[in-house]
Parts: sequence; C-alpha cells; structure tokens
Amino acid sequence: MKDNNRVIYWLLTGCILIFIMVIVGGITRLTHSGLSISNYKLISGTLPPLNDIQWQEAFDLYKKYPEYQKINKDFDLQDFKDIYFWEWLHRVIGRLLGVVFLVPFLYFLLKKQLSSSTIKKCIILLILGGFQGFLGWYMVISGLVNRPDVSHYRLAMHLIMAFITFSFALWVALDIKYPQKKDISKRLRNIIRIAFVFLLLQIIWGAFVAGLDAGLIHNHWPLMNDGKFIHESVIIERTPVWKNFIEGKSGVQFIHRYLAFIVAISIIYIWFKTRNLGLTSLQKKSINLLLVLVIVQFVLGVFTLLLQVPVLLGVLHQVTAFFLLAGMTFTLHRFSK
Repeated sequence: MKDNNRVIYWLLTGCILIFIMVIVGGITRLTHSGLSISNYKLISGTLPPLNDIQWQEAFDLYKKYPEYQKINKDFDLQDFKDIYFWEWLHRVIGRLLGVVFLVPFLYFLLKKQLSSSTIKKCIILLILGGFQGFLGWYMVISGLVNRPDVSHYRLAMHLIMAFITFSFALWVALDIKYPQKKDISKRLRNIIRIAFVFLLLQIIWGAFVAGLDAGLIHNHWPLMNDGKFIHESVIIERTPVWKNFIEGKSGVQFIHRYLAFIVAISIIYIWFKTRNLGLTSLQKKSINLLLVLVIVQFVLGVFTLLLQVPVLLGVLHQVTAFFLLAGMTFTLHRFSK
C-alpha cells in the first residue's frame, strides 16, 4: 500500500533527528564550539580522534586558525576536547540524518510504497537536506579566515534552513496522515500564513542575535537601557541607518525584541477569532497549543535576555521556537485546503 504508516513514521523520525540536531547546534553555538573542527571529511570525520597522537594533530590544526590565535591561546588539550565534542556530535547527527532520509527513501521507492506526489516532495526534502549540509560548512569557513567567529548571515541561513526542512518534512507526513482537510475562510487561512511568516522572520533575527552575541547587551525589559524604547545605539551604530537592523548589535536586538510582540499578538488574534467557529477537535487543540507555546517562548525570551543568555535558557529558548514552528505548521496544515 502506498504512503502507509511506515512512511509517516520514517518522516517523523527525520523530524525528531532534525530537532535533536538543532538542539545540539544551539549548544555548539552557546559553548563557542563551532570552529573546533576546521576541516571536513565526510567518511573519516565520522570518528573522533582515537588516540593521543590524533588528538594532538587535531589540536595543532585548530591552532592554525584565528579562534585559537586571537581568543583561546590559553587552551590546553582538555579544553580543546571539550569544545570538539559538541561540534563533532553536531556533524555526526547530520550524517545520520542523511542516512535516515536517503536509505528508507530508496527502500520505499524500490518497493513502490510511495505515491508520485510523495516522491516529488521527498526529492525536495533530500535537496533541502543536502543544501543544509553545504550551508553548515559554508558557515564554518567564514570563521576560519580573519574574524574568529562565523558570519551571522550564514548562521541565520543554516538555522532557518533547518527549521524549513523540519517544517516541510512534517507537512509531508501530515499530508499522508490527514489527506482530508476542512475548508476554512480564506481570510483566516491568510492570517495564519502571515503569522507563520512573522515567526520565520523572528527565527532569522534570533539567529542574528546569536551570531552577533547581541543578547549580551541591553539586558533590561520591557525597555532597553536607560528606560528607553529605542536606545540611541540602535540608530548610530552603523551607516547607512538600515544596516543597524541587520548588522548592529543594538539594532538586531531591537528588531528581535519587538518582532516577539508581533508574533505573540498575531497568535492571540488567531485564537480570539477562532473561539466561536465550528472547528474540528484538532483545529481547536492546535490553536490552544499555539497560544500556550507563544506565551512560554515569550517568557523564556525575556529571562534569557535579563540573565545575559545562560546556556540552559538559550537552548530552551531555541527548543521552544522549534515547538512553536511545529505547532504553527500543524495549525496551518489543519486550516489549509
């Protein structure tokens, strides 16, 4: 039988692995571990150094690049091993993800257990996964030249592609699980789509904040430093002014702060507008879940800022963003034709 439950389980397994990979990626970023492996070996790189000689060779390679030379000169071999672990784990999960997507896909394809529509969607998924791997390396090499940190633009591309790949994989699974959809007003569907876009923008600016370490400044809420809605550094940090909002720490944090209000208000509006509609049980649950998740995410964001981005809160903030995107994807699917 085509598009059976095993196909759904396969796609959801991929979603779980993407989720785990994003968590490990967040820890890698917050522990400043992302530049510990400065080469890329698809097969042999799966295993970490296995003896003292290999560890010393890996450490000597790390010493050739700006992060060690400009920031971590006091590192010994044990310090290097600590940061190496998270980047190695992140890459291994990426390889595992590729295998988990590709091998079952070929099996289902040969056994003719996929419909033509699902085959096309799965090919798109494989392309997205491959592109995500490329973006990971493209991000890393930006921190191996002069500046001992990755480009926040490339970090944002890498992160948002992971979220999009997850969202699309979940959508494909939902298409198989729930082939019949209830028609809802086009206006409401478009409002949910707009909220979805705002959420994606918020995730992008969250990556900008992480890439620029912009969460370490203006650690006040609801206003910025000195009780100001817009701190003067938001405007004067870069020229031309618009660059402040994509390259300046204050400007990037400003956008991320107030996009959070837009996302929260849009979800509250959706919940309010759907209270008295004749929704299905799944539609009602998806809207209620969205409301809970956006409140939790908002509170986590505030405390992450106030406490200057401790690792645990930073990871929880990213994890909840993932759940929020999953909830938004499910909701949009339930309200689509």
